[in-house]
Amino acid sequence: MERFDEMRAPGGEGGETVRGHYHAYSQWLARQPDTVMQARRAEAEMIFRRVGITFAIHGEPDDEQGGTERLIPFDLIPRIIPAQEWRALEQGLVQRVTALNRFLQDIYHGQEILRAGVIPAEQVLGNAQFRKEMVGLATPRDIYAHIAGIDIVRAPDAAGQADYYVLEDNLRVPSGVSYMLENRRMLMRLFPELFVQHRVAPVMHYPDLLLETLRSCAQAGAADPTVVVLTPGMYNSAYFEHAFLAQQMGVELVEGQDLLVKDNFVYMKTTRGPRRVDVIYRRLDDDFLDPAVFRADSTLGCRGLMQAYAAGNVAICNAVGTGVADDKSIYPYVPRMIEFYLGEQAILKNVPTWMGREPESLQYILANLQELVVKKVHGAGGYGMLIGPTASRQEIEDFRAALLADPAGYIAQPTLSLSTCPTYVDSGVAPRHIDLRPFVLSGSEVRMVPGGLTRVALREGSLVVNSSQGGGTKDTWVLEA
Repeated sequence: MERFDEMRAPGGEGGETVRGHYHAYSQWLARQPDTVMQARRAEAEMIFRRVGITFAIHGEPDDEQGGTERLIPFDLIPRIIPAQEWRALEQGLVQRVTALNRFLQDIYHGQEILRAGVIPAEQVLGNAQFRKEMVGLATPRDIYAHIAGIDIVRAPDAAGQADYYVLEDNLRVPSGVSYMLENRRMLMRLFPELFVQHRVAPVMHYPDLLLETLRSCAQAGAADPTVVVLTPGMYNSAYFEHAFLAQQMGVELVEGQDLLVKDNFVYMKTTRGPRRVDVIYRRLDDDFLDPAVFRADSTLGCRGLMQAYAAGNVAICNAVGTGVADDKSIYPYVPRMIEFYLGEQAILKNVPTWMGREPESLQYILANLQELVVKKVHGAGGYGMLIGPTASRQEIEDFRAALLADPAGYIAQPTLSLSTCPTYVDSGVAPRHIDLRPFVLSGSEVRMVPGGLTRVALREGSLVVNSSQGGGTKDTWVLEA
């Protein structure tokens, strides 16, 4: 399978050359003794463990319930993106997230895209993530996905040219931005000389941008909006990130039991009495937000929250019901959304996708399981997925049975050869497959910091970068022009 390496390009007579934007870094790396790199890796692990930067492994990734704690491996070698490439990516990301927000506003109000037949109505209205409670409910600035994590990969096309593709959209409670920030902080600590030699665009102002975004989505008339981060609690798999972002923004980290609703307003309990809350950056799924509306057995949310939300007295970020737009069954339609709402062609390509709900596509999937990646429509975190070329015969047959039992529950895509990046592993420097998750903020404007979270599949040959499946992370450098 053809492979694109971010650092090295094929050279003459079967050799390799270093790509221009990696040239200075490559020379620096060649001068580093292995003993120094090993010592720096051990130092990074010690600091991450001391600070408590961990991730919980659990059986149900969507509910973020806690499990076995472990470090996410941090790789010492950064992924570097030249300024021109980033500008094109940024344009595509702004376009895509703008269209996704337009789609969400539309399906909960006029439903023009459904009446036009661009997307089958049953695909949306019958989706488990479509929340009827949101129909007709206005959101500040008509924004639903205030924080979006868009997963991007680079892979060779049929002509052998590498291009960027969107692998999936994460709009419910996208996580990972704390690792982006901590990775930058760590690399600056370990190798400060690199940031003297390279003009690396900053990312550490992300918490300031996030707070500005959240405050800009408060209800009209809130002169000095109070923002809180709502967490399911310390046993949540991403609790470190919740606490980290609250601390970095200088706002309170709260659990459902710390909130109360009175006269359709939300208040935070404090030692000085109730304090009104204007914006909730929620880090738990819709089902757990309000036991009076969703799951009656939830102890994680706040009773009456949806009533205050419907009255326009509190903003919830991301909005309730955003999950319908990041469902894998909706993903194939995003380029059509862009054309429908913006009158533009998609800048960033989708990965070709076959939907099990379509009889012809199902036949193709069943006939080519050994060559495809098959995903559950509601799956996440690398769970519920078949990678045909590396699957056993039994795994393929198990997925065949699952597809036949519930064809609408699955999609399939070609097995992309994700680009590789040099990675420091036990045997030394070796190529490993990577992806990229930039974080896009939508408030008074659509903004992002240059870069994102680069995830790396540490197992040789593996295409699964998810932390829950043994992946690690890298610092992502966008070079300033």
